[in-house]
Amino acid sequence: MNAFIEKKVHELYWDCDVNCARTMLICLGELFGVTYEPQTLNAAVGLHGAGGYRAQCGLVEGSLMFAGVYLNGLGWEEERIVSTCYRFAEAFSGEFGSLTCFDLRPGGFSPDDPPHRCEALTCRAVEFTYEFMKAL
Repeated sequence: MNAFIEKKVHELYWDCDVNCARTMLICLGELFGVTYEPQTLNAAVGLHGAGGYRAQCGLVEGSLMFAGVYLNGLGWEEERIVSTCYRFAEAFSGEFGSLTCFDLRPGGFSPDDPPHRCEALTCRAVEFTYEFMKAL
């Protein structure tokens, strides 16, 4: 599992220059056999901390988008999905210390950043989200 996630995240970041929210969607989609309409991935284009503003982390946003698509596909009612998203946010915050890019990426975004600074965090977050969703 770890090897797949690490390889896929690295490929999406370095070869495709995909942001964290889209990377989360793509990885979880592959792990759970979920495919997306192009608009779904297009909707996540600016969700890396609200376009770099350092608001809600794109790893959280991608996970929540995935939850909506995946759980709806399982026939869950919206109220149950919303409740699950709340519990996910609580669990993510407990595991990683925050939901915001501001806290998770304290240096922010600057031209001097090393490329794909959040790669290791992304791998951990994909695995965390996979385990959370699998346990539902």
